[in-house]
Amino acid sequence: MAEVRNKQVVLSEYVSGAPKESNMAITSSTLKLKLPEASKGVLVKNLYLSCDPYMRNRMKKADHASYADSFKLASPIIGHGVSKVLESGDPNFKQGDLVWGITGWEEYSIIDSTQALFKIQHTDVPLSYYTGLLGMTGMTAYAGFYELCTPKKGEYVYISAASGAVGQLVGQFAKLLGCYVVGSAGSKEKVDLLKNKFGFDEAFNYKEEPDLVAALKRYFPEGIDIYFENVGGKMLDAVLLNLRVHARIAACGMISQYNLEHPEGVHNLTQLIGKRARIEGFLVGEYYHLYPKFLELVLPSIREGKITYVEDIAEGLENAPAALVGLFAGRNVGKQLVVVSHE
Repeated sequence: MAEVRNKQVVLSEYVSGAPKESNMAITSSTLKLKLPEASKGVLVKNLYLSCDPYMRNRMKKADHASYADSFKLASPIIGHGVSKVLESGDPNFKQGDLVWGITGWEEYSIIDSTQALFKIQHTDVPLSYYTGLLGMTGMTAYAGFYELCTPKKGEYVYISAASGAVGQLVGQFAKLLGCYVVGSAGSKEKVDLLKNKFGFDEAFNYKEEPDLVAALKRYFPEGIDIYFENVGGKMLDAVLLNLRVHARIAACGMISQYNLEHPEGVHNLTQLIGKRARIEGFLVGEYYHLYPKFLELVLPSIREGKITYVEDIAEGLENAPAALVGLFAGRNVGKQLVVVSHE
């Protein structure tokens, strides 16, 4: 029975304020490459790991109930990834299968529950896409836009943090449907990406706009039908003053608030009443039953070049802490992921 050194990224202390690389540590342990007796789980070799904004909330000690528990100190961080099955106690998976789902930030993981694992059937696209475009991120964009916002051709769509993993996809979904699409991002490089690579009608750098309400009025003189919310705070407040009647807001994330000890208030919620508008939060896990339908839409669009995707790739598990921390400083361009092994 082979025994290996298993490099891991563990949380060394709970985070207050902006996360730092020093909140995490690179350690290693010894692992037998064998499932425990009678295990119904799988032993996997991790290939790619996904860095996602929601992980920030799991890095703090929870003081109230949350949809996701805090990470355990001195234990590997947990997130989405792409892995190869080395041994399986579950008849639905076999040695050699490629899978995506929840795994540990380590070289090898034993995944006890396979409920949240998806077998990868289509390998004619980059395997790394299953950390994003064809994985949890893509499903988030799909569920939030199509299921919550029920978009119609010709509607006016605004996306904040639009060059990120989810935003870039929502914009392309909206363009495929025939919507008018505007996105905001935090640098000239990202704004150029939105317009020149992802096909947004317009885009702007929110850091260069002293008045967000006026900026949105400039791009949406008739108002916003759909807002895909990734930022929160002042951006949400500005959007509320620019809504059209029966507007829909999909609350996907609020990255501007995650590092604040005292989150900012929202002041313009009364606009929802007069505009008969709706704001709704969602968790992607409640929509995974739609994954086959999602693939039917997205795979042909990728193959035909109608959907494109930008990844920001960090090489090596030792660079995972810097990659994750970089999300909250806006250092990533596109989907941030970490390569653990090229097999």
